[in-house]
Amino acid sequence: MSALFRTSRAVLFACAALVILAGLALLGSVGPGSGGLGFVILGGAAMVLLLFERTRYRSEAAERTGDPIGPGGGEPPGTLEPRFAPTVEVFVDPTSQRRMRVFADPRTGERRYVAED
Repeated sequence: MSALFRTSRAVLFACAALVILAGLALLGSVGPGSGGLGFVILGGAAMVLLLFERTRYRSEAAERTGDPIGPGGGEPPGTLEPRFAPTVEVFVDPTSQRRMRVFADPRTGERRYVAED
């Protein structure tokens, strides 16, 4: 995971925490009709989304270990285990405009995505 990605994720997490604190302050000072509950729910939802967010086309294993992000948001070229075989499935990522090849483990059906360039 790149330093910029980690930093922006941390900043957004801190902002969500501030939204929750603002909601709790509203609830404590004005009461239930203040809209503070909405802030608490919004901040909490943002935190949950940030905790469970995955980068495009990356495996859970790569997300857990913090492996570098490959072109197009997939796995870096040359990092796939030998159990993954290329499939005929190819698509163009709409964000990066990169052509992505799908690799699959024939035993488990697990999939990985690698940019073709």
